Amino acid sequence: MRFQAGCKTTAMGIMPHKDVGKALELALGLDIPFWPQLPNLSFHEDMYAQTAQGFPGIVVDLEGERVDFHHGRFEGELGLYSEKMGDPGYFALSPDHAAVHHKFLERDLSGYVAIRGQVTGPISFGFRVVDESRRPIIYDEDIRTILFDFIQRKANAQYRQLRERNENAFVWIDEPGLGWVFSGLSGYDDVRAKRDYHHFLDGLDGPRALHLCANVNLPYLLELGIDILSFDAYQMEVMPEGYASSVAQFLKGGGLISWGIVPTDSVHLGQGTAGALARLLGGYWDAVSKHAGLTPMQIAEQALIALSRCCLKNIGQVGAADEARGQRAEDSQIPSIEERLVETAFARLKELGQALKDRFGL
Repeated sequence: MRFQAGCKTTAMGIMPHKDVGKALELALGLDIPFWPQLPNLSFHEDMYAQTAQGFPGIVVDLEGERVDFHHGRFEGELGLYSEKMGDPGYFALSPDHAAVHHKFLERDLSGYVAIRGQVTGPISFGFRVVDESRRPIIYDEDIRTILFDFIQRKANAQYRQLRERNENAFVWIDEPGLGWVFSGLSGYDDVRAKRDYHHFLDGLDGPRALHLCANVNLPYLLELGIDILSFDAYQMEVMPEGYASSVAQFLKGGGLISWGIVPTDSVHLGQGTAGALARLLGGYWDAVSKHAGLTPMQIAEQALIALSRCCLKNIGQVGAADEARGQRAEDSQIPSIEERLVETAFARLKELGQALKDRFGL
């Protein structure tokens, strides 16, 4: 990477807003801005529907808000897809599938230390998208091979677009599915996933960045061969010694970690003052320092600070009375509960980021 992390702020790509301008304003207000995905604006902006564009065999049901796979359609479209594989433009996000992405690219992004994009990971896509028998396509080896290659090309096409606007661009792979491969019920396990991911990451242009907001196995993720890891650190509560050692080894190798420490649900956001969040994060960093020989200063220099996850549905109770009265974002200009929470979380994130920069002189 050509930039110093130094507790700079960024956030999740998915946001609850319908107002494109407001979402962009929030994203561009962070140290490392990103283009927002707004599924409440259109199902085309859903992370799976957006990534599905161009993959053979896919049917996107906008009314039912589903992304499905059909074998017959796959066989019929595979020939044309093979012809298109040599065209980088085929894998770029189109304006009708990613309107906010194109609005982001219209801005002057050259003055930021870095900019960021995102694409749904192949494992998450493969688990979520099912065929006519409701079987996840990740279980079909032939389809899975094409899927990994397809998303690799999608990520590279986006990286090249972003790098034209800022030389320190990177695209993180949004991969909650890497939290599912440890299930005993899964027919695609962690051993196979690691082997496939090493090959997948080897073909990525630019920094190899991975994002999870699911429960994480840090040692496993940090051994995949990535340069940047973004994860929900808030939900961990403690840093086990084995995790601390893996984090230290990753940082010593030059990696960056985006610590998702600011919650976005009403219950925890109400409790999570900047001071309390700084203490929680400091506890993680002290554990890494104690067990692995890195100073908190070294950890801070290689840290990004982020929201813990997106907030499309509030799991707390704040604003429930407003909803009961029918004041919903889709029926009025009143911001939804989720929008207000995200805006509060962004403000808390900037406050925390500045406090950490001041503390470590960054």
